[in-house]
Amino acid sequence: MRSPFRFVKHSPCVRVAVFILLALLLCGSTACDRQEGPEKTDEAVRGVTDSEILIGSSLALGGHAGYLGTQSLHGALAYLNTINELGGVQGRKIRLITYDDAYDPAKCVYYTQKLIVEDMVFALFCYVGTPTTVKIIPLVAEARIPLVGMFTGAHALREPFHRYIINVRASYYQETGAAVEYMVEKLGIHRVAVFYQYDAYGFDGLKGTELALQKYNLAPVATGTYIRGTVNVMEGLDKIILSAAEAVVLIGTYDPCAQFITQARQRGFKPLFYNVSFVGSDELARKLGKEDDGVIVTQVVPPPEQLGTREMLRGAKEYTRNLKRFFPEDEPNFVGLEGYLNAIVLVEGLKRSGPRLNRERFIEAIESITDFDLGIDNTLNFGPTDHQGLDRVYFTRLENGKFILMSKEETNSPQSPVIRP
Repeated sequence: MRSPFRFVKHSPCVRVAVFILLALLLCGSTACDRQEGPEKTDEAVRGVTDSEILIGSSLALGGHAGYLGTQSLHGALAYLNTINELGGVQGRKIRLITYDDAYDPAKCVYYTQKLIVEDMVFALFCYVGTPTTVKIIPLVAEARIPLVGMFTGAHALREPFHRYIINVRASYYQETGAAVEYMVEKLGIHRVAVFYQYDAYGFDGLKGTELALQKYNLAPVATGTYIRGTVNVMEGLDKIILSAAEAVVLIGTYDPCAQFITQARQRGFKPLFYNVSFVGSDELARKLGKEDDGVIVTQVVPPPEQLGTREMLRGAKEYTRNLKRFFPEDEPNFVGLEGYLNAIVLVEGLKRSGPRLNRERFIEAIESITDFDLGIDNTLNFGPTDHQGLDRVYFTRLENGKFILMSKEETNSPQSPVIRP
């Protein structure tokens, strides 16, 4: 068979020209399309025009986690809308495209692909949940697109280190670690059970609890599970009641956790009920009503109101004021405040990037944020190898239908930052 490439004798100059042309064609179709290391181009950037910065989010806006997604979004928009009213960042308004993934990992992956490929957003923001968010880690890495301010403390978003993932809040390992320390050292509890959502979120909370208990040569005396999207808690509750646990760590959302606590009490089982922050404290409180004895939640942001006073932290006051302007039907809450703080971090990174915005400059700008005042008496710190801005864990207890901040005397802790595992 004759070769598709036929070489003809030409002068040396012609041969050199042909080889150069072939090299350029090959480079354009293969190697030159691949970037080694961070891109530093000043050419047109996806999602950025002279007047707009396009940001994308996939989160639960309805269904069994709808309260968490809705309040995260409203909190974030309360700040972003305020910034846009003031002219935006470097003259660019911030526009947020959102899709309702219903806390479904498959939908989250689909909508994330749509945001990156079709909507061509500059960055991803305000994702909600562990089982959803951890599924998009490969997409983020492949697209080299920033993912900022997620409502999840998942360990997989922190270890191994991911250049394009920016966590603001403390992790679940830090929350469960602080809670186990409080139970064992302050309350003298040694029989701890775990009730968890049977997915990546629940596994993360279970692992964090197990690691914390190991420090005291302890292990869970029982475990129980439920399936995400259901309130089928009875099988898990039966196992845990038989264990005679003194405390139960609940890693779930507000509906199944409220159901577990209510059913346990009706059966005369009244241990300490401890929940991590993702539970949605305000919605949990509403569902439990006035029967609030023995329920605590660790938080990653302070309550909007200080314990024992009507004095509010500056950041919480600003959140409350702007929330009422844009979402007057909402009551200030922990989830919304976290969303508001996430938006502050996003905007600060955009501001520090300067007018020649691109993704790499944005990441470097985030890494330059140190000792930044969010107005919550807890400064924000990032670095080139540290993409988690906050470490503090707050203890709250349910009292008269509302979660209030516990004092350092109650917890035997100054409510200071928790050392990372």
